[in-house]
Amino acid sequence: MNGPKQRPRAAVLGTGKIGMDLAERIGNCGRLECALMVGRDRTSVGLRRAAQLGLTTMAGGSAAFVGAGERFDVVFDASNAAAHAAHWQALAATGTVLVDLTPSGTGTRVVPCVNGEAAVQSSRHFNMISCGGQSAIPVLHAIAATCTPSYVEVVATGATASTGRGTRLNTDEYIATTQAAVRELAGVPEAEVKALLNLSPARPEPPFRVLATVLADDARPERVRAAVHAAAARVRAYAPGYTVTSCTVAGGRIDVALEVTARSSHIPAYAGNLDIINAAAVWTAEQAVAALAREGALPWGS
Repeated sequence: MNGPKQRPRAAVLGTGKIGMDLAERIGNCGRLECALMVGRDRTSVGLRRAAQLGLTTMAGGSAAFVGAGERFDVVFDASNAAAHAAHWQALAATGTVLVDLTPSGTGTRVVPCVNGEAAVQSSRHFNMISCGGQSAIPVLHAIAATCTPSYVEVVATGATASTGRGTRLNTDEYIATTQAAVRELAGVPEAEVKALLNLSPARPEPPFRVLATVLADDARPERVRAAVHAAAARVRAYAPGYTVTSCTVAGGRIDVALEVTARSSHIPAYAGNLDIINAAAVWTAEQAVAALAREGALPWGS
């Protein structure tokens, strides 16, 4: 008799807040195996925590990882935007699925409920945009199907305690990538688009909130509200803590207030920014490796 089928093997680059949540999330999903955590410093809190969880770890950062030559079906890049291009260059020829959680702007941009099904059939290099993008784009895409936006603004506010060094270093990239993704995936290429990110040091920590504002002279309140709530239901299929807290339509202006509560047992409830981008990333990886497996093209797994 054959033994149990081996799950596709995953590696996580980065042991910050996003990387550690990813590792535990992958372990709980049942479809992937978190086979390696890669960090810069052996003494870092993240690598020590990963070791305590029984995960295989590697110090020396991405250079050590690439130099080791070990193969994985999927690699999650939770490092920083500046380093991502080199990671893709090193991994592209291996056939590995690369899921980028940095706002590098490279790869196929994916929001699962907007373009996920099509994206995983046509690419092995995915960009998860940003937490604000993952939150706002589903409702913006739905709104744009009902009217003609001339202006779109996305303001994300998260607790300082839920963001790591990489997020702070990549603020400019966050804004540029979010704006580009809104134009592309929300379907508003002619609209003026602005994205902003606020970090709050308040105690107790506030939940992750996003305010999406749209100007559209032809907005019809009932159609807009129905579209927004239908989009939110689609997001909750993979990020159940996603809610619309208000949706107002008046005088050609639409304001949608969103809140994301983390439902994971290993991050605080206020860290909805981590929850939504990691949920989207794991969904994308699972679907991509499943598509490759159906084609018999999964490079290293069984």
